Amino acid sequence: MSEDAIAEPSVDFEDIKNVSTAFHTILDELEKQVIGQRHVVEELLVAVMSGGHCLLEGVPGLGKTLLVSSLAEAMDLSYKRIQFTPDLMPSDITGTEIIQENVETGQREYKFLHGPIFANIVLADEINRTPPKTQAALLEAMQEKQVSIGGTIYKLDKPFFILATQNPLEQEGTYPLPEAQQDRFLFKIYVDYPQSADECEIVRRVTERSFDSISAICGGEDILEMQRIVREIPVSDAIIDYANRLVRATRMNEADAPDFVKQYLHWGAGPRATINLVMAAKCFCAIEGKPTPSVDDVIRAVHPVLRHRIGMNYTGKAEGLTTDQIIDMLVEHVEKY
Repeated sequence: MSEDAIAEPSVDFEDIKNVSTAFHTILDELEKQVIGQRHVVEELLVAVMSGGHCLLEGVPGLGKTLLVSSLAEAMDLSYKRIQFTPDLMPSDITGTEIIQENVETGQREYKFLHGPIFANIVLADEINRTPPKTQAALLEAMQEKQVSIGGTIYKLDKPFFILATQNPLEQEGTYPLPEAQQDRFLFKIYVDYPQSADECEIVRRVTERSFDSISAICGGEDILEMQRIVREIPVSDAIIDYANRLVRATRMNEADAPDFVKQYLHWGAGPRATINLVMAAKCFCAIEGKPTPSVDDVIRAVHPVLRHRIGMNYTGKAEGLTTDQIIDMLVEHVEKY
């Protein structure tokens, strides 16, 4: 199947170049406060421009919260932060109904108090510090962009993103996210320790309080327009087939699944992984100013899309393998054309 056999373009190439320009302008603006971690910032922006939620994993103190709040400033979006704790209740996230007296009629009636979920960007900070019941309060909001309280549906403003941070599961006091909830995140991004030079620069700026302020680069309507452009970028059948074969290769029950998948994995990725892989590949091609994604764009997206959608079994864990290493093996195994 030829990679050149793509659908008729449904989006103007100038629009794609505008997305690329906006991406790099926002990236430059974020670097006023976020030192280093460029790949983290890039992948977070790709998730937002693709219309997806993002999970950031790293030890405390690496600037994950600062990154999200700076992103909200650069995009001029409403922003709420929820600190997840073991005693947090679902209503603390979505909001609750209270009985209030109507001053005009004297009658008592229910009034809905909006929770912090009602914002364009919601930072779910340390999401795995709270039990699964409270974590699940985000599911409807993430998938349907709405919350249901007392039989009434409340729509969330657009654009809407859950940007969650979590501590490594090896730390005490953490609850693994259910697989169904992990699947709602477009990307899982690892945030590692900064490079030595970057860490020195962070120390200098923090101790001297010399960070520049963030300027608003775009607004909610601009983000929605960029998402529309990314969605309408044409993709060849060959690229969709390649993404599909990568994802299907993670499933142990497939007859042609690689031996290392059957040996090391407990579960594989579902159809949402293929959808997100193609969507992210579209966005990666757009930020480079290209008219349609290539195999390289799919490969660029494969780690953040798949790493939280495949589960290592006991054998894989015992041998010290990581999901990223399995993904590397998949990329080597699956034919590109």
